[in-house]
Amino acid sequence: MSTAPEVKSLYERLGGVYAVAAVVDDFIDRIMDDPKLNANPKVDEAHHRVSRAGFKYLVTEMVCWATGGPQKYTGKTMRDSHAHLDITEGEWQVFLADLTATFDTFGVPAAERAELFAIVESTKGDIVTKG
Repeated sequence: MSTAPEVKSLYERLGGVYAVAAVVDDFIDRIMDDPKLNANPKVDEAHHRVSRAGFKYLVTEMVCWATGGPQKYTGKTMRDSHAHLDITEGEWQVFLADLTATFDTFGVPAAERAELFAIVESTKGDIVTKG
């Protein structure tokens, strides 16, 4: 009798919390320092108002939760945390380019990349509010 191979969650395939945290650490530094994103004065103000460490913690929590890990996301909704920032489609594209650069840095495989992009894209309607 053969058994079907165990299907691993995206969280497991990414390497768990420590691997996710390392990628998030790079990504948050990248977006918080991106002059194209900080050209939006509301985004720039938010990037300088929130604790970088706290932001990284919440994003790590969210990514772990969204990919099937045991963590629970305890932050605000995407709409509540972004609606006042007037984020444009162009800024969204810069954000995605920064995410791609981080994935490239860490060699995230194509299949996992596609799943992560689908998760990120699912939040776009709550984040992009202008143009």
